[in-house]
Amino acid sequence: MKKFFEFIKKEIVFCVAALLAAFSMLLVPPSSMYLSYIDFRVLALLFCLMVVVAELRNLGVFEQIRQLTMKVVHNTRSLAFALVMTCFFLSMWITNDVSLITFVPFAILVLQKTGQEKLLVPVIVLQTVAANLGSMCTPIGNPQNLYLFTAAGLSIGAFLKLMLPLTILSALLLCFAVCLIKKEPIADLGESEPLAWGQKGNKWKLILFTVLFLLCLLTVLHMVPYQVTLGVILVAMAVADPRLFKQADYILLLTFVAFFVFVGNMKNVPIVHAFLSNCVNGNEILVSILASQVISNVPAAVLLSGFTDNLKGLLIGTNVGGLGTLIASMASLISYKLYAGTGHADVKKYIFSFTLVNLVFLILLSVAAFLY
Repeated sequence: MKKFFEFIKKEIVFCVAALLAAFSMLLVPPSSMYLSYIDFRVLALLFCLMVVVAELRNLGVFEQIRQLTMKVVHNTRSLAFALVMTCFFLSMWITNDVSLITFVPFAILVLQKTGQEKLLVPVIVLQTVAANLGSMCTPIGNPQNLYLFTAAGLSIGAFLKLMLPLTILSALLLCFAVCLIKKEPIADLGESEPLAWGQKGNKWKLILFTVLFLLCLLTVLHMVPYQVTLGVILVAMAVADPRLFKQADYILLLTFVAFFVFVGNMKNVPIVHAFLSNCVNGNEILVSILASQVISNVPAAVLLSGFTDNLKGLLIGTNVGGLGTLIASMASLISYKLYAGTGHADVKKYIFSFTLVNLVFLILLSVAAFLY
C-alpha cells in the first residue's frame, strides 16, 4: 500500500490523466473509434528520442560537454553562466527534463566542491528556467512541442519563425539574471571524470546512436516515416544495448494515451465540446498559460488542442506557461527534488526564489507573446 501511494505521489499527472480517461469512457463507451484518438507518430517519436538520448548520456556525451564547458570558468559568475546556458542550449536537443537530470546534479557537485553552496538556489532556479525556455526553440525540445508541431503540420521554418523571437528574448533575460550574481574567485575544479565511450566496445555505439539521433531528427522533419525509424531503433536497442528498454519513460507515454482518449471522448460530447471551444477560441495563449499553471503544460497542450484550430497559439502559450508554478512544467519538479535531496537544503527559500523568478520571467514573456 505504501508503494502504491508513493507511485501516485510521483506520477500524479499520469493518475489524473487515467482518471479523466476513465470518466470520459462513461460518457462515450469504448469502441474501435478510440484508435483514431491516438497519435501513434508522436508516441513513436517520443519513445525513440527517449532511448537514443538515454544511450548518448550513458556513453558520456553530456559529460564531455560538461568538461568542455568548465574550461571557460574563471569565477562564480562565469560558472553560473556556464551551468545555466548549457541547460538552455542543450535542452533544445535533449529535452528540458534530460537537461536538468544531467546538469543539475553536476551544478550541485561543482558548487559544493568549490565552497559556493550559497549559489545553489539561484543557479538551480535559473537552470530550471533555462531548460524550460531553451527547449521551446525546437520541435524535440519538449513533449508538447513535438505533439503540437506534428498536429499543426508545421514546417521547421514556420516553427522557428514562431518560436525563435521568444527564445532570443529568453536568452537575453537569462544573461541579465546571471549578471546579477556576484563575481567571486572559485577554487580549482579538479580532474574530470573518464569518458564512457573510451572504454572498449563503446566507440561503435557512439557512432550508431549519433546516427540514430540524426534519423530521429529527419523523422521529426517528415523526411523519414516514423514506422521505419521505430523499427530501426528497436532492432538497434535489441542488438546494441537491451537495457535501454528499461530506460524509456513508459509512464509519460501512457499519460499521452490517457489524455488522447479523454480529449477524443470530450470532442464527441456536444455540450462539452461547445463549452470548451467557446472558452479557448480566440484566447489560446491566455488559456493555455493559465491551464499550464494548474495541470502543467504538456497535458494542457493535449487537452486544449482538441478544441481549437489555432495550435500556434497553444504552442506559444504552453511554452511560456511552463514558467510560473512549480508544476507548470513537470521538468521543474526534477530540479526541486534534486535540490531537496542535498544536505541542509532550504526548501522554503528554494520555492520562494523559484516562484519569484518564474513569475518575473512569465510576466515579461507573456507580454512579449501577446504583443507579437
